Amino acid sequence: MSDKKDKDAKAKGGKGKLMLILVAAGMLVLGGGGVFALVATGVIGGGHAEEHKPRGPQLVRKGEEDPYMPKTKEGEGEGAVMDVESEGGDEYRTAYYTFSDEFTSNLKDSDALIQISLACSTRRDGRVLIWLKKHELAIRSKLLQILADTPEEDVYTIPGKEKLQKRLTAAINKVLIEKEGFGGVDAVYFRTFIIQ
Repeated sequence: MSDKKDKDAKAKGGKGKLMLILVAAGMLVLGGGGVFALVATGVIGGGHAEEHKPRGPQLVRKGEEDPYMPKTKEGEGEGAVMDVESEGGDEYRTAYYTFSDEFTSNLKDSDALIQISLACSTRRDGRVLIWLKKHELAIRSKLLQILADTPEEDVYTIPGKEKLQKRLTAAINKVLIEKEGFGGVDAVYFRTFIIQ
């Protein structure tokens, strides 16, 4: 009977040792995975994780260098870019782009014509300005569609003109998103506005 008890004790001891080895191995695997995750995310080990850079043109604070800002010549009129910085106000600088030609279109369900010249603004880096110049033809086409779909009564009131400005801004951003994957135009401004 004592032989049987010794065999049972040895069997239990063997199973216990096996269980202990499996638990220890599992803890090593889990611990190793945790350490790997901490190293990979840069929490420990010297910051091997890549720095996340936002996609697309970035807002430019006043006084910051903009490596993308196009260089313009003094007195340049067509497609001109103007970078404006001032004291106070918005913390970001504003750059303006002037479209090279006027826009002339019929108005919706009317014999009236509208003739406008436009500029737009961005607080983002100069890539937006470069894209405006690069895609001016596609933008011009889209803006003429918007003008042709504008009712005559909208162009005589301030709320109607503000609504038109918002539609034009959205149209420009839509073209830029389609062509470059990012918009960036904040507003459209009327330089001239004639109804005939």
